[in-house]
Amino acid sequence: MTEEISHDNRRQVLYWRLLARLFDREEQAGLESASLAVVEDIGLPSALLDPRTSVDSIVQRHPELAAEFDGLMTPESTSDERDRAAEVRRAALASKVLLNVFDTGSGAVTAEQLSRWQSDAGWMERALGCELRGGRAAGTGTGQGGPTPDISRLIPEIGPELGAIEADLVDRMQLREVLADPDLAAQLTPSMSLIEQLLRDKDNLSGVALANAKDLIRRFVDEVAQVLRTQVAKAPVGELDRSVPPKRVFRNLDLDRTIWKNLTNWDPEEERLYVDRLFYRRTARKTTPQRLIVVVDQSGSMVDSMVNCTILASIFAGLPKVDVHLIAYDTRALDLTPWVHDPFETLLRTQLGGGTNGEVAMALAQPKIAEPRNTVVVWISDFYEWSAEPLFNSMAAIHRSGAKFIPVGSVTSSGRGSVNPWFRERFKDLGAPVISGHIRKLVEELKTFLA
Repeated sequence: MTEEISHDNRRQVLYWRLLARLFDREEQAGLESASLAVVEDIGLPSALLDPRTSVDSIVQRHPELAAEFDGLMTPESTSDERDRAAEVRRAALASKVLLNVFDTGSGAVTAEQLSRWQSDAGWMERALGCELRGGRAAGTGTGQGGPTPDISRLIPEIGPELGAIEADLVDRMQLREVLADPDLAAQLTPSMSLIEQLLRDKDNLSGVALANAKDLIRRFVDEVAQVLRTQVAKAPVGELDRSVPPKRVFRNLDLDRTIWKNLTNWDPEEERLYVDRLFYRRTARKTTPQRLIVVVDQSGSMVDSMVNCTILASIFAGLPKVDVHLIAYDTRALDLTPWVHDPFETLLRTQLGGGTNGEVAMALAQPKIAEPRNTVVVWISDFYEWSAEPLFNSMAAIHRSGAKFIPVGSVTSSGRGSVNPWFRERFKDLGAPVISGHIRKLVEELKTFLA
């Protein structure tokens, strides 16, 4: 019992020290010395207590620790017996990750500091066993990945907070000076917060700084596109087209059906099955030329949706028999369809920020609906509009025409988005409820309709 109390006390010391450092940057001598004694006694490096040391640095010096970070903060399986010694070790490692991610200090931020924070945030994702920032590979250690718990209530809370912290770090960095220095620019890791800042500031960049900014944007576009292509490939597809005869090739041979249908030809004396007829699987699927019209609010509150949907539209534009049109708007509307196959060029033509006037976008979208039953209109916005009722009436008319109208409140990686409750209720009454959440939801909706 005494040993159990000792383990509990050690764990409490580590967590009290974490809370003290998060709420007050001044060191508490008693907690610091007690925490150091605990860490050294359980055989962990004292660098775990230094917030200036990244998790990457610790793992490079002690590679055996990499696997311990995987699934570190996932729920443990319930058991009658608790391993209190292991809990102390977990508390020390978890405290390191949490302190590095949430204690970002104040003042100017260097490219190296931003890169280190992004890496530490990656280790936090590994510790939680999930992705919180849009599918980026987490950490650089050698672990194989931990279990994936049900954290559906956790992601909407932590994901946006990490995004906000990263955005603050980017704001505190002298980005233009960093981009003008190739060595400093090379230290930057593209992320949604960084891309947002680059897109807002691109007109003020030139020469080397602009070239480095474009390189970062392209790298980020390629990374996100790779993730989204996988989601599109995994989403449901259309029904089999039974009007098309199966192709008679070996890979389509239905061996089970062939044997079943020819069982009457079994010769018991020779113990041989004579096959009169081969049966093949149908693989052709029903495909009808479809038009996909994506309308994206590019005002300040919808930046990540603009980036995600621009890339998503380019992926669907590459599918056979899908005619994709892309419109971006704030108080003005811009038809980006000529560049829809290249999300990089599309994003460079956006003007993020400003107010919101969906009616100017509707004026471009409506003439594109030639065959309503073969058309899907995806409208991505928070729907905080100046002229709400006229815009909703136009959207309802599209829905009643036979076109599929999909209102989307957010297509973020974290899944959080705010939607005007007035619009939300009316879309629900219309029978076209707002999709709000992870981008996978939109991918599934579109793939089902377009396949």
